[in-house]
Amino acid sequence: GVATTLNNIGGVYDDLGEKQKALDFYNQALPFWRAVGNRTGEAVTLGNIGVLFQSTNRPTQGITNLEQSLKISLEMRRGLQRENRQKFLQQNGGSAIALVDVLINQKKYAQAFEWVNLFTTADLADYTRLINAKVINPKAQKALDNWSKKNQQLESLRQQLQSDRSESLPQQIRQLEAQVYSQAENISRRFPEVAELFETTPADIKNLTSSIPAGTVVVQPVLLTNIIDMPNNVAIFIFTKGELSVIKKSIDPTEFNKLLTQYLKEIQDESNSNYRETGGKLYDILIRPIEDKIKALSPKELSIIATGQLRHLPFETLSDSKTNQFLIEKYPVNYLTRISNNSLKSPGVQNAVPPKLQAVLAFGNPVPSDPQNLPGAEAEVRSIKEILPDSEIYIHNEATLEKFRSQALRFDFLHLATHGCFKTEDCKKVKLKNNTLLFADKPLDIANAALLGLQGTQLITLSACQTAVDTNLNDASTGLAGVAYIFERAGAKAVMASLWAVDDEATQQLMIQFYQNLKQGMTKGEALQQAKLKLIKDHPYYWSPFVLIGDAR
Repeated sequence: GVATTLNNIGGVYDDLGEKQKALDFYNQALPFWRAVGNRTGEAVTLGNIGVLFQSTNRPTQGITNLEQSLKISLEMRRGLQRENRQKFLQQNGGSAIALVDVLINQKKYAQAFEWVNLFTTADLADYTRLINAKVINPKAQKALDNWSKKNQQLESLRQQLQSDRSESLPQQIRQLEAQVYSQAENISRRFPEVAELFETTPADIKNLTSSIPAGTVVVQPVLLTNIIDMPNNVAIFIFTKGELSVIKKSIDPTEFNKLLTQYLKEIQDESNSNYRETGGKLYDILIRPIEDKIKALSPKELSIIATGQLRHLPFETLSDSKTNQFLIEKYPVNYLTRISNNSLKSPGVQNAVPPKLQAVLAFGNPVPSDPQNLPGAEAEVRSIKEILPDSEIYIHNEATLEKFRSQALRFDFLHLATHGCFKTEDCKKVKLKNNTLLFADKPLDIANAALLGLQGTQLITLSACQTAVDTNLNDASTGLAGVAYIFERAGAKAVMASLWAVDDEATQQLMIQFYQNLKQGMTKGEALQQAKLKLIKDHPYYWSPFVLIGDAR
């Protein structure tokens, strides 16, 4: 109680601008917190001291105290189970924003980027991290060792698949995969020390930055807002292979949120023509400050890591009021999630010329009766077969989940043109349970999508309604990818998914063009860009919802 009161008196003096008195009281509170072992209180007071130093132009002491505060928060989180970890970070993120701000001011960009990502991390659930992992808890270690043995069996079956193309082997792999993945999920939920293995680490951040493909520029805008005594900014990190810079632009957070909400409504309403003006304002905030930098790097691909409120924004629709061009007219745009570096690391692809696309496994219109009928999706799938005759397509009652599970391993490109319900409540309009994807025999529960085992899949296209929308719009943890993130987690190198309910006919046109472009040897990023440019004269509602997440090569 004494510690709390001393800290609060410090806060009052801080608000009154009597900084030295504030510091005296904060410093009196610290030994009390430590004496009673109250780690939360200690972290809060250290954070307060850090912000005070930051606001009185003493950056070195500011950095020291803020880092100490955040290290305590991260240590405390180690004891939490997976479902509570993200919420804990969101509640303790104020010091992280302050630290990132002061590090950027001191031009310590790599450190700033590291803290941004340590504090905006989502559940990674990259199961390869459990291979040969070592933890202190003997029960958790025993569970991990058993899991590793099973995983080795799975890997040797996958090796066999290179030479053995029989029907029964994929079935065997599927069954074992389901066991291996659900066991991994179970272990990571039971033991906090295993959940810790899934979190972003400095090594992951180095991996991501070192695996940026040549010709790609990565941009991560981060909102640094709502911290007392600090200016509100958006910090835009710009990466190329081996180089990192940051540009800050000041914003009014309330105005910015209003602008973002308004814009997302406008581009989802084909009768609204204000999107150019609103998108132009967002362009001026998010792209204009870094435009010259991007131009100087002349990228073949612009990759965006979107966090927080920005995870629903199709950046390619932002409009340059000076040239009247959309961003997509300047560069192919794709998105990266926390686990995209798994796909970017793929060996050899960077230097080799990839073979032209030959075949796709496609499923469409599994239930051809109202309210689930999707005639456009059916036509879309038939068109894929015309463009790529070696493709296999399944429509109506042949488009079963069982068929998808057994055939998916044989193809690098998978296409699902079907309804999805990606909400916390059921989708009554199309008679679908919440968080499911429609197949002819039984729906796929999205929670189990990560168990599909899509290693080797170059691209899975989810040509359904709102596939990239988060299952919970208030939950920032899943990032822009939402449901698509789960398929990337299952091993797919890239996922194409939609941000909102899509127009059946426009989707069909876009997809046909996309596959024709891939057939000609374009990269995934270029193929999607060129397909969108064919529809660019239409309202963005028609061409912008589909986004590419993961490896765009």
